[in-house]
Amino acid sequence: MFTARQKVLAHLKKNRGVSAREIGRALNMTAANVRHHLSVLVADGRAEVISVRKIEGKGRPEKLYAISRAALGDNLAALASALLTEAGTKVQMEALASRLANGSENAGQPMAKRLASLVEKMNRMNYQSRWEAGAEGPRIILGLCPYAAIIEKHPELCRMDAALLKNLLGREVDQVMKLAPVCVFVMK
Repeated sequence: MFTARQKVLAHLKKNRGVSAREIGRALNMTAANVRHHLSVLVADGRAEVISVRKIEGKGRPEKLYAISRAALGDNLAALASALLTEAGTKVQMEALASRLANGSENAGQPMAKRLASLVEKMNRMNYQSRWEAGAEGPRIILGLCPYAAIIEKHPELCRMDAALLKNLLGREVDQVMKLAPVCVFVMK
């Protein structure tokens, strides 16, 4: 048996861009009750406000709702995997790493400044990175692999990360640990 919230969610799956009033009419519920369920669905990420529509005459504008993009999912992992299968050579991974480094100018900087710049750049790309001193030299910790959904089938992405770190630091690196989603690299 469907709960009222499940009915609202099911209606959103069938109809994109509907107001609480329209959902209420379709489901024989009050607009206030529907708004309550919508606020819960928006809060937990299953629905989103996609626009606001002015109402003729007096009254506040109506919010229009739809299933959230996150709830719908995407095909990004499958697409990335297919692209890497077609174009995953070492040369192309290094070229991609160079493009991701995006002309970082760290060559003349002290190593501490290069490491700080690297961490900042990697974090903008959602790696949750940091660096720490180590016996063999600085260790770069990538706390979140943005490719976790496809890394098992495409280990060349780890080589791309190493090439990216090399581009940003101006020094070779070795991957010394890979325990998804964390990777650790050490400078040579």
